[in-house]
Amino acid sequence: MKIRVLGSSAGGGFPQWNCNCRNCDGVRRGTLKATPRTQSSIVVSANGEDWLLVNASPDILAQIAAHPELQPARRTRDSGIAAVLTIDAQIDHVTGLLMLRERDTPLPLHATDVVWQDLSSGFPVTSILSHYCGVERHSIPLAGGFSIPALHGVGIEALALSSKAPPYSPHRNAPQPGDNIGLTFIDASSGKRAFYAPGLGKIEPHVMAAMKDADLLLVDGTCWTDDEMIKLGLSKKTAADMGHLAQTGPGGMIDVLDSIDRPNVRKVLIHINNTNPILVEDGPERRLLAEHGIEVACDGMAFEL
Repeated sequence: MKIRVLGSSAGGGFPQWNCNCRNCDGVRRGTLKATPRTQSSIVVSANGEDWLLVNASPDILAQIAAHPELQPARRTRDSGIAAVLTIDAQIDHVTGLLMLRERDTPLPLHATDVVWQDLSSGFPVTSILSHYCGVERHSIPLAGGFSIPALHGVGIEALALSSKAPPYSPHRNAPQPGDNIGLTFIDASSGKRAFYAPGLGKIEPHVMAAMKDADLLLVDGTCWTDDEMIKLGLSKKTAADMGHLAQTGPGGMIDVLDSIDRPNVRKVLIHINNTNPILVEDGPERRLLAEHGIEVACDGMAFEL
């Protein structure tokens, strides 16, 4: 099983187009040791040729251009993206679907039933695509595992996460199981497991169990502190308000990852907000993470399990 990080930033990317915080200004000017990032997305493959795109970010075209394996050029019109799975209906994870409209066959799209409702009503991407390539619907079950034909030999399990639907969702104020999911990918031949959850606001028992069983963790790295955005004057919301568990503080992501003692497990933070000081590669926050055996995802990062 092969996994590639297409994008490792939170919504808006890094640097964010309208932000002049220390991180964004520093990376633009070259005064900080930091690397630009596109918005969070990964691809998974069993054979290195056919890839499942997990979340279609607004940066999808740049991400495809940066990864030649996603454009194998086997025929005049071609793509290595065999199917798409979206973990929620958030604009950062589904806008890129519109950029895939030139397909000459319907786009296989995997999502939970409540996400399908959002994508056909509040943000009607599926209706728009019906005028172009069309969409082939596949519903993700929240109980038991499932498979995707393009990922032969890789099983997938979906875990419902505590979260709110997007602001444009008809059930924004009445959260439903499946509004946001985490994913475990299991390689049948090696038995290795990868857990992916770029948005984790709460570590529930079933989530902790999945994390403890994983050989690779790609988990929420949005904010360093819960009040990060408030202190910078960029928002009135805490990380928790936005559905993200901060890295620091009692019960934060560092504490959670420290409690996982599975041998040789790789612990990687992904979906990193532009304000997060862990983006500074020679900063004290990055050194602290390294002391805890925690990595920071970057675009292009590759794993094989």
